[in-house]
Amino acid sequence: GDIFRSLHGRTFDLTHLPGLKGEDRAPAPAKSRSKVPKKAKRIVYFEVEILDAKNKEKLLLLDKVLCMAMHSNQRWYPARQSLCLDPKGKPLKDEDVLHQLPVGTTATFYFRDLGSQISWRTVFLTECIGPLFIYLMFYFRVPFIYAPKYDFTTSKHWVVHLACLCHSFHYVKRILETLFVHRFCQGTMPLRNIFKNCLYYWCFAVWMAYYINHPLYTPPYYGEQQVKTALGIFVFCQLGSFSIHITLRNLKPPGSKTKKIPYPTKNPFTWIFALVSCPNYTYEVGSWLGFTVMTQCVPVAFFTIVGFIQMTMWAKGKHRSYLREFKEYPTLRSPILPFVL
Repeated sequence: GDIFRSLHGRTFDLTHLPGLKGEDRAPAPAKSRSKVPKKAKRIVYFEVEILDAKNKEKLLLLDKVLCMAMHSNQRWYPARQSLCLDPKGKPLKDEDVLHQLPVGTTATFYFRDLGSQISWRTVFLTECIGPLFIYLMFYFRVPFIYAPKYDFTTSKHWVVHLACLCHSFHYVKRILETLFVHRFCQGTMPLRNIFKNCLYYWCFAVWMAYYINHPLYTPPYYGEQQVKTALGIFVFCQLGSFSIHITLRNLKPPGSKTKKIPYPTKNPFTWIFALVSCPNYTYEVGSWLGFTVMTQCVPVAFFTIVGFIQMTMWAKGKHRSYLREFKEYPTLRSPILPFVL
């Protein structure tokens, strides 16, 4: 079973190893043979001590522990708990088992309160739904955004309407992927992340939408050719992003936390796996680069640059994780840009 499921509820179920079943017993000896007593199995008990990772205060001491099921406390529910072997070490995984850890028969763990938690899916949906509706408010020019004479008017430039379709498509795609495609390794994240993420996505959506849908907006310098080229880049990268997400989903069965190396499949959009560890970020950056060229708008360019920096950091972390966990990991791969970065 798991090490602990909760910490401060101090009611425990200590269960012992089951006895031998009838079919596991040795057959009855013949009368002519003397009965040889079967050697009893050795049962190992643990002494478990829980300390606060910050002040080293003893929170709990359990003696003669064999197997535990700890009842949860409403305040420190399982998702907000972290147990480590070292005060500054990495948290233990849910699937770690007590007798398989390097602790001996006396085990000391350090407890951290991770704070209030919220599901990844909730955060993803919230940060995507916001930009979708914010952009549409500017596109339809609802009152109190621009001058009253422009209320509920439409732009005369076709690139503005195309940009709205692309922006909406991107976030609808992300919402549907969050609901039906993504499988999250970790169920929750700190509650504060939803405010940070929404501030980032929602504010950039306001900034971009205001200028793209402004009555005084001017189309791209190179006109229709520039817009069509950028649209091709955007559509190509959106298809690539979806293909990568499907491949990553198929790599992980439902409920499994086993990590595997992603490889190219028959889908041509996945062939980039031969050169890049995180092509989902590569395609995401490409999509916003296409949107930047299409709209020729400074706020969009700034959003693309900031996003590229952030996704590069995530890709490098994922790349290091692959190299650390898999000795046979392909050495030709780069984190996000082939042969470059």
